[in-house]
Amino acid sequence: MRTNFVEELKWRGLLHDIMPGAEELLNKEVSTAYIGFDPSADSLHVGSLLQIITLMRFQKAGHKPIALIGGATGMVGDPSGKSAERNLLDEATLNKNIVGIKDQLSKYLDFKNSNAELLNNYDWMKDFSFLTFIRDVGKFLTVNYMMAKDSVKNRLETGMSFTEFSYQLLQAYDFYWLYKNKNCKFQLGGSDQWGNITSGTELIRRKCEGEAFAITTQLIKKADGTKFGKSESGNIWLDATKTSPYRFYQFWLNTADEDAKNFIKYFTFLTKEEITSIEAEHAKAPHERHLQKALAHQVTAMVHSKAELDAAIKASDVLFKGTLDDLSNLEEKTFLDIFDGVPSFDVSSSEINTGISLIDLLAEKTAIFPSKGEARKMLQAGGVSLNKNKVENVLMVVNLSNTINKKYILIQKGKKNYFLCKLN
Repeated sequence: MRTNFVEELKWRGLLHDIMPGAEELLNKEVSTAYIGFDPSADSLHVGSLLQIITLMRFQKAGHKPIALIGGATGMVGDPSGKSAERNLLDEATLNKNIVGIKDQLSKYLDFKNSNAELLNNYDWMKDFSFLTFIRDVGKFLTVNYMMAKDSVKNRLETGMSFTEFSYQLLQAYDFYWLYKNKNCKFQLGGSDQWGNITSGTELIRRKCEGEAFAITTQLIKKADGTKFGKSESGNIWLDATKTSPYRFYQFWLNTADEDAKNFIKYFTFLTKEEITSIEAEHAKAPHERHLQKALAHQVTAMVHSKAELDAAIKASDVLFKGTLDDLSNLEEKTFLDIFDGVPSFDVSSSEINTGISLIDLLAEKTAIFPSKGEARKMLQAGGVSLNKNKVENVLMVVNLSNTINKKYILIQKGKKNYFLCKLN
């Protein structure tokens, strides 16, 4: 039983543009759609997650999704949304990236036991000579038509190479090839891809009098105007070695209320009724962050695993409610992930072995306090904690017994200011 894919996009607030006749055809027959993924790195990041989920929704609606790796187009670089020419990748880097992205996509779409397909456009572009391409493809789209696209118009002042200008022809040919060889009548993508996708529908119309369709989703924007998918430490990757499950979980957990209302519709498979219920709970007690927790739980479990989600929740609890034993029992990688970005200081292990005055540690060996006097004042006021335990003794001497696994000392000044001393 097929469900209505377009209606699903609509109620989730995701639909941006759709060509006339697209919804009617989807409701009439099992259809094939594709989305292209650019192998500019060996991992996708959360900016690509919406398109992965769009393919998953398409499949759940009873249709056939194709994930297309841009092994050929990745050599050129998509100019859409770019203000400058992109650096071209060498072949070895590109091949490494393709392998990484193929592995990732296989986590979300079952290419072995279902009707989904994973393809690489290098397979049909590698033997295409330049002369054959400009004769058999280039003559069907006029320069005027190509110049009218936003991806080109927005770059006219700063300049665009012929390489990037030709990108829309390459992507158009992908759509044509898939239409002819895979009966693929739909291309999906973000709204910035509308120009490239409609170039494909136009090539199909002119070259073989076929009819194909474009459907685009909203580009994700944050309510405060900052770019979605970035944190202070850079991109939020789907690869656990680039962005740990803990940091990934925290990224979603720290979403603002206004964004969480949208993101829970965009990035999860929760039903309308389930989301309405969570929103009602959140409205009653916003400080408990029901929306953010549901969002972070759903997305982290999908991208990593339920086990990694549980570990991330445990690590979060340790930060806010944990004891020294809890900190000591964490894996070192998780421990460092929790305090990633926290100011850190190197401290001599020989001095800690001998024993050092806490006041000296706070004011002389680190820059946590500007002076011993300031450190003493805060200690007397009960505002300093060592490894999650409030310091009661102003004259405390710190030694190896006050370390976490004989490697770290965690100092907390006030409620929210953490500092990490690393023994060397």
